[in-house]
Amino acid sequence: MSRVINNYLAVKRDVEKTCSACGRNPDEVKLLVVSKTIPVPVLMELYDHGIREFAENREPELAMKFDAMPKDIIWHFIGPVQSNKIRKVVKLAHFIHSVDSLDRLERFERIAGEESVKPGIFLEVNVSGEESKGGMTAAELPAVAARAMQCRNLDIRGLMTMAPFEAGIAELEKVFNGLRLLKEEQENTLNCCFPDLSMGMSGDFATAIRCGATVVRVGSKIFEGIGRASQ
Repeated sequence: MSRVINNYLAVKRDVEKTCSACGRNPDEVKLLVVSKTIPVPVLMELYDHGIREFAENREPELAMKFDAMPKDIIWHFIGPVQSNKIRKVVKLAHFIHSVDSLDRLERFERIAGEESVKPGIFLEVNVSGEESKGGMTAAELPAVAARAMQCRNLDIRGLMTMAPFEAGIAELEKVFNGLRLLKEEQENTLNCCFPDLSMGMSGDFATAIRCGATVVRVGSKIFEGIGRASQ
């Protein structure tokens, strides 16, 4: 068995163990493979093992891999989307995790309608308040969430956030629990359901799962020791 498959299975076991330890069903948590910078042949090893969902953060690389790989793959876009790239991303990605403002939401809604597609959307919230992180503020979320529930061309999946790098457990729990509470507040206020919380990466996915994550975005742990494509 190849190194990348062994790595993937090890992470999957960690996800399952974490779920079991905190009383959650492992089926509640999607292990999303972050495939950015990874060459297509390596990704095809995962595809041949049955993996069908991958995440990219740059439109040119998403477009290249979309063309080069089988068409039954479900692509997630997890990076910031430039205004002039929205149409391309909407046409290629089944899920977009980085809608970070009311203006962007409106653009996605309009363009998705023009392209006759209905992508899954995550509203990105900057819970930590770090300037280097993308996302709307918690104060901005209610207005965006209320408008999101009126969108006909978007499937509003839930919320997404990124925790500070090298944060301790207490800080991680504050950020991840903060997003969960924001989700619950919007659901109660709008009388709706946001099914998913996209939070947690290679270094902190276990904490994110304990705090309620339903999608963890893991790249470096899966591709540890694997050659990456040049940028």
